[in-house]
Amino acid sequence: MTHDLLLDAYAGLTVRSGLNISPGQQLLITAPLDAVPLVRRITEHAYRAGASLVTTIYSDDVTTLARYQHAADDTFDTAQAWLFNGMAEAFKGGAARLAIAGEDPALLSGQDPRKLTRANKARSLAYRPALELITGFAINWCVIAAATPAWAKSVFPELPEADALERLWRAIFSCTRADLPDPVKAWEEHSAALARRTAFLNERRYAALKYSGPGTDLTLGLADDHVWKGGAGRARNGVICNANIPTEEVFTCPHKDRVDGTVCSTKPLSYQGSLIDGIKVRFEKGRIVEMTAAKGEEAFRSLISTDEGAARLGEVALVPHSSPISASGIIFNNTLFDENAASHIAVGQSYTENIRDGGNRTQDEMAALGANTSLVHVDWMIGSGALDIDGVKADGTSEPLMRKGEWAI
Repeated sequence: MTHDLLLDAYAGLTVRSGLNISPGQQLLITAPLDAVPLVRRITEHAYRAGASLVTTIYSDDVTTLARYQHAADDTFDTAQAWLFNGMAEAFKGGAARLAIAGEDPALLSGQDPRKLTRANKARSLAYRPALELITGFAINWCVIAAATPAWAKSVFPELPEADALERLWRAIFSCTRADLPDPVKAWEEHSAALARRTAFLNERRYAALKYSGPGTDLTLGLADDHVWKGGAGRARNGVICNANIPTEEVFTCPHKDRVDGTVCSTKPLSYQGSLIDGIKVRFEKGRIVEMTAAKGEEAFRSLISTDEGAARLGEVALVPHSSPISASGIIFNNTLFDENAASHIAVGQSYTENIRDGGNRTQDEMAALGANTSLVHVDWMIGSGALDIDGVKADGTSEPLMRKGEWAI
């Protein structure tokens, strides 16, 4: 298939399987400027599916970098609250949300870390009203990616820019199943397989997960009344959607106070324009009490100091080492893809859907069950072909769950 045909298939898959746009529903898209051709295809498919209005907000790496190079120091505690409040109002009104990733993973890696810390905290505070609607699964939403020149060069630095861009697009089409004869049907079958996995885990009712591997010796307690999720899910507005394309994970809510031990990252983390690698942390009673990173340590330290909940876990996800993204052999320097190549954890905010009847519980009730609260939610990868995971039952007995990165069940 030609690039144009694959791009159109990817756009159609995003609208139908990712978002599942409802007739009359508005759609809000955020995307990098280099994603314009994909946004145009998605917009066309969305209107054909019955969308009433599609609005796109574009970002630009050059102007983002210009702020850190030239803006006055006293402006970095400022964020566009008016924009995020407007997004929250759109979601409250029923608009669907599509985020297209593709920014330069290391755009801000050479900038003043104090400015990054202040700007990220200000943004997190301003974005909170919209984030709560996303993590609460109030609407149908989806995150996908578009290949961009800067991102492609970070993944394939040995290739000329045009070749790197083409190779990254091909990898995206393959990992998202957009290159199959019927991508929508393929996603239905994939979601069904993930649903079977979550059904098994929900039946087992593990109290904790025990991780063992190089540099990792971690006991991760699960929240009381936790629920495993994976693949397509029903948002509170009744629409069934896939929040991530691609996705290979099954995930649930850790207990914010019951994580102890050490764990190491196995893939780089791209966070707010900084590339962070070689993360090593130690948890005590759910909180990170020691941390180092081989690269981007200051950025990671800034992340986990955003607020009290940022140094605790809000998500745990299991991914087999043989997933299509892992099998590609590519390190994408993009969390959307790399998190689906390896089991991972996320610091910060918990998802309401990972607690039974979470949408009807108060914040205090959620906290009592172990759910975490934070201004941030950031995944980082800890899985590999050398990682073993046991499921620990309430009586303390355990059974193999994953061995050498693969399912043992």
